[in-house]
Amino acid sequence: MKADSYIIAHMKVEALSPKPATSQSSSWTFFSNHAHVLLSLYRNPDSTLRDVANQVGITERAVQKIVAELEAANVLSKTKVGRCNRYSINKKKRLRHAIESHRNVGDLLRFIETD
Repeated sequence: MKADSYIIAHMKVEALSPKPATSQSSSWTFFSNHAHVLLSLYRNPDSTLRDVANQVGITERAVQKIVAELEAANVLSKTKVGRCNRYSINKKKRLRHAIESHRNVGDLLRFIETD
């Protein structure tokens, strides 16, 4: 019985131990989730937020928050079409950070979409 307890306790400690980062487990990307959501809606303006969440790899609630922030910043607007939403992007809106404020949302989307 003692051996079983030791194995279970060891398994719990091992499960809680941090794993070393590898190139495949690294989670950072060059673009924020805001950019990912925006790009997803640019590619498919009739997407559901659930579909966007699955594509971006975040929760639907996180997508809702991002969409609300993009709407508040006048980057994104939505129009009700029946029971669905259709999203429009204000491509002329300047990017917010001082480093890229000389560019607009349309520039960003064209940059990402260009081969």
